Amino acid sequence: MKQLHPIMFAGTGSDVGKSIVAAAFCRIFKQDGYQPAPFKAQNMALNSYATPEGFEIGRAQAVQAEAAGIACHTDMNPLLLKPQSDHTSQVVLNGKPIGNKDAYDYWRKGSSEIDYRKEVCNAFDRLAKRYNPIVMEGAGSIAEINLKDRDLVNMSMVRHAKADVILVGDIDRGGVFASVYGSIMLQSPEDRKLIKGIIINKFRGDMRLFDEGRKMLEEICGVPVLGVIPYYKDIYIEEEDSVSLEKKHRQLAEGKVNVAVVLLRHISNYTDFDTLERDPRVNLFYTNNTSDIQQADIIILPGTKSTLDDLLELRRNGCAQAIQRAHREGKMVIGICGGYQMLGESIEDPEGIEGDIARLPGLGLLPIHTTMGKTKTTQQVSFQFEGQECQGYEIHQGISDTDQPIMQTDHCIGTYIHGFLDNAPVIEYILREKGKMKSEKSTVAFSYAAFKNEQYDKLAAHVRKHVDIERIYQIITSND
Repeated sequence: MKQLHPIMFAGTGSDVGKSIVAAAFCRIFKQDGYQPAPFKAQNMALNSYATPEGFEIGRAQAVQAEAAGIACHTDMNPLLLKPQSDHTSQVVLNGKPIGNKDAYDYWRKGSSEIDYRKEVCNAFDRLAKRYNPIVMEGAGSIAEINLKDRDLVNMSMVRHAKADVILVGDIDRGGVFASVYGSIMLQSPEDRKLIKGIIINKFRGDMRLFDEGRKMLEEICGVPVLGVIPYYKDIYIEEEDSVSLEKKHRQLAEGKVNVAVVLLRHISNYTDFDTLERDPRVNLFYTNNTSDIQQADIIILPGTKSTLDDLLELRRNGCAQAIQRAHREGKMVIGICGGYQMLGESIEDPEGIEGDIARLPGLGLLPIHTTMGKTKTTQQVSFQFEGQECQGYEIHQGISDTDQPIMQTDHCIGTYIHGFLDNAPVIEYILREKGKMKSEKSTVAFSYAAFKNEQYDKLAAHVRKHVDIERIYQIITSND
């Protein structure tokens, strides 16, 4: 098989669709007989995933690895920043947390004894020896010129990898001409030559209306437009950013099981609810409205990066009391990871791992006490539920005084297992228990793995239809 250049999908800004386009090409290259692997040197996200070895990476790279048909590895995302507040993040290097960093200190040159640039370059080099091609993803905008000398993930990584850059612009948000042109023109002359093509993403309407715009972009930028990808609604790929949650404030629905996911300020791993959300028997929505919580059939407390801070906010805004009241009235309450900890008797943080809050009482729905500590649990797990084998993964700070991966009392379930609700036996149980006559048991066994595989194929077909794949192959095999 011919050796292909690494290819980077860089963006004119955040949330333009880089992750999804990279996932599409991971699947396309796999379909075409290659052995691709994803790579993002540095990722900032609350959605993370446990590798088979028990280390932590950004969820987007785990999704891209899945699209490529391979197991995820820390080399695919050697540096992960998990925001804990507006100014600090937990730094995860090669899958292991190494402490918290203030944003200013992290970005200030010479502020760390660790050579992050060397670490991410070494990870790329290891990956490049095993896979062909490497499908790289940039971060944010490639035109953050004030951070250029500290850049680890965009053009500096392109130069190290000797990669070809495809610039992705989002036409849905407006200003695509200025953002694409500006992103290219703000590069140095040397870096500008590395940008080999443009993809316009999230187009709505009649594609013919952009024919003239396409030509104009090529003329002013001197770079070919390789495709215009229409906005889609019928392909389901796990989201990386919580921006998407703002679109999920749905109302209560008659004739369905209403599931309220409590909207926390530091919510993480919200992909835990993707399978349940797609069940036709379910109306799932995110809310911090106390009335919605009390009227829902099932209430879920999700994971969080700042458990104590979010628990304090739940007490301030009345959601804690609403959850307790709903539970007394017989509603089912489920807590996952940080949400599980909140359902217990108390949470303590004697070493200040999360911040200044040393101790808070929990909601008292489960008989557990949790102590935060420096050790972080990251592992993939198998568990039994309703007599069937199920799968999930754990990523959490803190230890609770129980060995049970799942704790159940009367209409309350707590677990550290992410992906808990991706398992059909779990979904059937909670809908049977609280759906009452609103829900009949599904007659077709649902395979989440098969569903996701189908979605990657649909995404690849969508991108193939609207992007000049042959031209991209020419770019990543050219000796220029």
